[in-house]
Amino acid sequence: MTRRLTATGFSTALVALVLALSGCSLTAFTDVDTVDQSDGFGQYGDGEVYTEEDEDLGVVEVYTVEPDASLSPTGDETTESVWDMFVRIVTPEVAGSVIRDFRVGDSESSDTLAYVLQTDDPQQWTLVVNLAYASDEDLLLSTLIHEYAHILSLSPGQTDPEAWSCDTLQLDEGCAEPDSALWAFDQEFWAQYGTDAPDPANADADLAYEFYLDHEEDFVSDYAATNVVEDFAESFMTFVLEPEPDSDTTIAQKLLFFWDRPEYVEIRDHVRSEFDL
Repeated sequence: MTRRLTATGFSTALVALVLALSGCSLTAFTDVDTVDQSDGFGQYGDGEVYTEEDEDLGVVEVYTVEPDASLSPTGDETTESVWDMFVRIVTPEVAGSVIRDFRVGDSESSDTLAYVLQTDDPQQWTLVVNLAYASDEDLLLSTLIHEYAHILSLSPGQTDPEAWSCDTLQLDEGCAEPDSALWAFDQEFWAQYGTDAPDPANADADLAYEFYLDHEEDFVSDYAATNVVEDFAESFMTFVLEPEPDSDTTIAQKLLFFWDRPEYVEIRDHVRSEFDL
């Protein structure tokens, strides 16, 4: 399932933590010879950019992400700039280990900003960005942080990709682990809605908006009401970009959910330092 959004400074310990959250080990990048991403994605033998059809964005260019987080072949100025922003958010070590290929389209007719898609190796992801919105740096930053939240919350370690029947959340990425952040978020903020809530796989924008109108005070955006997975990502993005709340609203409690977890606070500190926020 695509997790779609519409409309350097880490310590070694923190990088290891982020990789653990996203399903990779520290050795996956400290010894880059052990990382094999030479599967031919994103390039022909002569360095020509490989293209594919995307059902939403039309023709997209496909770039392989090398272990050092560089793109192969090298993209144009806009492509490299967008990729550089993502690398700055997650660090080169994480980008080179977790992202297998980076794809860009340019469709003004699409309201898709970006999405991530788990590859056949559940520890690695494809990141797709619509360059039509890339000129708005604030929007781009928030979008890429949102997509990073999906990687953090849906990779092995947070989910069990081999399990398809579970007592937690059943997701396209597998079952949420009982000790995962997403399951804790669901139990704290979504269990109260019962059967009225959209299910975790919901992609119906009309259903989401109706649910949002019924519970507007609970969500940082109408898109967050799509399902618990999107609510987690939107809340994480807001947690990174906004000050610590001092109220007891549901929205404030969702942001404090991340403030109570040191691993997410360290990620927030890194991003805010990297972008002088």
